[in-house]
Amino acid sequence: MQSKSFTLSSARPDNSVDVCLALSSVAGVGARQWHQLCARFNTTFACLANGPTDNMDETTAHKLTQALSRQQLSKVEASLNWAAANPSHHLIPYTSDLYPPLLRHLSDAPLILFVKGNTQRIAEVQLAMVGSRNATRPGLNTTWRLANELAQAGLTITSGLATGVDGYAHKGGLQAEGKTVAVTGTGPDIIYPRRHQQLEQDIINSGGAVVSEFWPGTGARAGHFPRRNRLIAAMTLATLVVEAKIRSGTLITANLAADMGRDVFVVPGSIDNPLTQGCHHLIQQGAALITCAQDVLNELPVQIRRSHVDAAGQSEKSNGENLATDKLLASVDYDVTNVDIITERSKLPVSDVLASLLHYELRGLVAAVPGGYIKLRGK
Repeated sequence: MQSKSFTLSSARPDNSVDVCLALSSVAGVGARQWHQLCARFNTTFACLANGPTDNMDETTAHKLTQALSRQQLSKVEASLNWAAANPSHHLIPYTSDLYPPLLRHLSDAPLILFVKGNTQRIAEVQLAMVGSRNATRPGLNTTWRLANELAQAGLTITSGLATGVDGYAHKGGLQAEGKTVAVTGTGPDIIYPRRHQQLEQDIINSGGAVVSEFWPGTGARAGHFPRRNRLIAAMTLATLVVEAKIRSGTLITANLAADMGRDVFVVPGSIDNPLTQGCHHLIQQGAALITCAQDVLNELPVQIRRSHVDAAGQSEKSNGENLATDKLLASVDYDVTNVDIITERSKLPVSDVLASLLHYELRGLVAAVPGGYIKLRGK
């Protein structure tokens, strides 16, 4: 398929897909550096793609010019061709309303996401479910049941498309209107493991989504899966662990989630089972022990619980809850307000702040922008 000609200089300010693809393709410059440049010089990705800004010092301007000369056009063209090849293929830039709201808090949030399937799914309230690739039959059954019940309650189940717990988490979410998101450690055109080709297709066909930050043609490599795990932790409101060894990628995901201020839930098991040693370690570190879906729902911040999983008849709020809501919304300025500042002003736990901000964004009260949130005028 013939792609359109593209260079950095042709990146139009109104075409954020072109801009984010272009910047992402620059060799030797990662997403974290582009975010830092935007924040430091109060500029946009589109402005950076067109060269140094007026307020840049000479050294930075020279480095930016040199960096932009290292665009990898072949990657940009391959991405555009991939997106054009199938109506279910999508390129979601950082600036899009469809970009996962919580993912924007990651300091190295990808500038572009490759998405197959339902793009609306990745902007929903998500719960990560992760665990052992070699889970026991009871562990797999528990995973499917919890995923299905939580998806039916309104949460989207997010996992890594691996064998074991990941696969059963996706399957449980599939039975509830396809409320599942798979985050992969390969390019969007490569399925890993190969045995999950049908599962991936089922996710896409049922209204779910498959997400990657890797360029088309990128195969499975060991270093890619920790990067995938950080996306799972960052995209989701909380992480639920079912069966995990002490040294495992599952614990990496759970620890990343905890470091981001997200809740971690754990299903306990036998003290004699090596696959539950990691679970018990997380509980000792402060993770919440859960035995059923309702335990998870009870732990969710009240704004998310009521707007996404409770019955409509429970929409009335107490005076205390109204006070907390007003206080948090008042903590957001019309200029960019960092999440740490919002947390300090509102005196609320960071997990509640993140949940509330996501809720307010879905209601159109605030908007997520690079560096934090802004209150929308007239709200």
